[in-house]
Amino acid sequence: MATQFKLNGKEVSVQAEPDTPLLWVIRDEIGLTGTKFGCGLALCGACTVHLDGQPIRSCQTPVSVVAGKKVATIESLSKDNSHPLQKAWIAHDVPQCGYCQSGQLMSAAALLSTNQHPSDTDIDNAMSGNICRCGTYNRIRAAIHTAAAEMRKA
Repeated sequence: MATQFKLNGKEVSVQAEPDTPLLWVIRDEIGLTGTKFGCGLALCGACTVHLDGQPIRSCQTPVSVVAGKKVATIESLSKDNSHPLQKAWIAHDVPQCGYCQSGQLMSAAALLSTNQHPSDTDIDNAMSGNICRCGTYNRIRAAIHTAAAEMRKA
């Protein structure tokens, strides 16, 4: 069965069962591997993508849900690490093992798309569904503040 949706600004059509998790469609059918499989239960946030601008867990979202909608993955931020969040992540040396980072970045991007002046509490609330095994939460928060400041200048 074909499902059509917009992925990172481009129309795509995939042949997948309607209950196939979006994560596997993105990774296996389309070939974008930036979105990661973590727990498979929507608990860790590694698989976070945007659906019509809202962060969702792609491991538990059936592809049928995204038909006719807009999906954005980590690849949509930039191809050369020039997005303010990516630059801030590098400047604050956020990644350790790096596995959770695409989900962390996508959750942070969703926050900054609606809140240009996030408080620590705003950041903690927006990022609460993303687990970092390496414990770089303070660096993540600092990087989000840095990216927000850069985005306000633009």
